[in-house]
Amino acid sequence: MLRQSKIGSAELEILSYVTERHPITVGEVAEHFANTKGHARTTILTVMERLRKKGFLTRLKTGGVFEYSPTTTKKELTRSLVRDFIDQALGGSLAPFVAYLTECAELSDEDIKDLERLVADLEKREERTS
Repeated sequence: MLRQSKIGSAELEILSYVTERHPITVGEVAEHFANTKGHARTTILTVMERLRKKGFLTRLKTGGVFEYSPTTTKKELTRSLVRDFIDQALGGSLAPFVAYLTECAELSDEDIKDLERLVADLEKREERTS
């Protein structure tokens, strides 16, 4: 499980990139972000090291170069970030998020079917524990 630590938007963007392409070097990440965002290699190194110190990344020296990998899967990362958002921004309540989905979000038919499946799964889980 991830350490409970806040993660900024730049950190999240780099962590997501590493999670999709690991193991990966700072140079490879820096090349991508230099081309897409104009970020310097030193900036990327600083952010990746910050992520490592927070427990989101690990590194292993291979052939004289550090390769970075996430400490968790993309699914676990997403779950952790959503849980943190709900706890911190919504006071632990899903009601504001559900209200947003019903009032403001533009949901595709597939999104609605996914939500219906989730509700059905929750109902089944509730039946098993009752």
